[in-house]
Amino acid sequence: MKLFETQELTIYNSLSKTKEKFTPIHEGTIGMYVCGPTVYSNVHIGNCRTFLSFDLVFRYLKHLGYKVRYVRIITDAGHLENDGESGDDPILKKARIEKLEPMEVVQKYTVDFHNIMAKFNAFPPSIEPTATGHIIEQIQIIEKIISEGYGYEKNGSVYFDVVKFNEDHAYGKLSGRQLEDMITNTRELASQSEKKNPQDFALWKKAEVQHIMRWPSPWSDGFPGWHLECTAMSTKYLGNQFDIHGGGMDLKFPHHECEIAQAETCNGKSPVQTWMHANMLTLNGQKMAKSTGNYILPEDFFTGESEHLSKSFSASCVRFFILQAHYRSVLDISNDAMIAAEKGFNRLMDGINLVQKLEASPTSTLSIATWKQNCYDAMNDDFNTPILIAQLFDAVRMINSVNAASETINASDLELLKKHFNSFVLDVLGLKNEEQNKENDVLLDGVMKTIIELRQQAKKNKDWASADLIRNELTKLNIVLKDTKEGTDWEIDK
Repeated sequence: MKLFETQELTIYNSLSKTKEKFTPIHEGTIGMYVCGPTVYSNVHIGNCRTFLSFDLVFRYLKHLGYKVRYVRIITDAGHLENDGESGDDPILKKARIEKLEPMEVVQKYTVDFHNIMAKFNAFPPSIEPTATGHIIEQIQIIEKIISEGYGYEKNGSVYFDVVKFNEDHAYGKLSGRQLEDMITNTRELASQSEKKNPQDFALWKKAEVQHIMRWPSPWSDGFPGWHLECTAMSTKYLGNQFDIHGGGMDLKFPHHECEIAQAETCNGKSPVQTWMHANMLTLNGQKMAKSTGNYILPEDFFTGESEHLSKSFSASCVRFFILQAHYRSVLDISNDAMIAAEKGFNRLMDGINLVQKLEASPTSTLSIATWKQNCYDAMNDDFNTPILIAQLFDAVRMINSVNAASETINASDLELLKKHFNSFVLDVLGLKNEEQNKENDVLLDGVMKTIIELRQQAKKNKDWASADLIRNELTKLNIVLKDTKEGTDWEIDK
């Protein structure tokens, strides 16, 4: 029996604005789509919070026994400034500044994003498509929208007719905005554009002469609108209706609202069962912004080289800090908050190390089964990590009490405690036992020194076949040997 058959998960649905019992569209399998980064700069910690929140969701759904297809896009074209509707393409802008090809910019910052996510111990998604890799699919969706009467071409660009769509559907139902209010609050200048209505959004933009990233289409050489790519890739890999769509709170309008309109136009049905939105991070009580200097990058935590921090913090400690707050609540970063989080993180790791050393007694004064279900109840309540962490600290208290012989635990309860304490801390929260990692690094270094000595001895005896075999077998394990004048060193090829 799978865990999801015994646990009732509820999720706050941004569309209905209530917590709902979660039942997948297809039993035992889940399709989840998350808007990924626009890769024109180093990923910032606010973005990381969103991706770590959905990494937690991904981990817990897998923990419950679901088969999960997690799709997260890389936006490498189409996302203009000003909510993707006007202004410069940030990738092209960065390419001009750094004197690089646009795809060099994309590659550079995609690699940075992956490296940061790996340091945070985030699972990679099942599929990570790119906007530029799905131009054909996006053109096909535009053609469908036009044929349904909700898209129109003007001077080589194509726009979605929001007012016409709203006559037959409900534009604004996710964000709670009324089209009438949007029209009233729109600036006069917007009406001077080539759109029929100021609220209309771009499906395809004709490229200006200086715009390097362009593709042929039935309307012009140009590029797709930002909102379109997520509709194309979510439906391509997850179907016309799927279980969960996630992203940051800032994407609810207009991005996700436009996705709903596009999908309903093409498929005649709402595309997503459950919409989830992670909230923002602030720094010292203020909104993060590069323009004011009130911002911090992930690497700043790891090095401690920031005016906002007094020391460095490990990636697992930062991950723990983020998960201390519920994903739907605003979280404020400060030096004091990070120091407090580090203490809490270390308490959990001490518990992880100590629980392995506990010895069982004939009887137990603890109720591990109740504690275990309390942990599941916390996660089943819209992934409530603050409550889960409180339960884990309760487990640390029990572990310390058993170790001090003030309470007892029998063999079966001890195995239950070990299994689920480790599972929730390491597998569900995704924290790393860094003390154990250091011990493993020391052990691996010792093993490698022995292997290198054996290879050196083989070379000394002119046993080239054995020496080559050792190198080749290590290469298969992504371990690279480097022969220098000073001797042989090794590294893991990442």
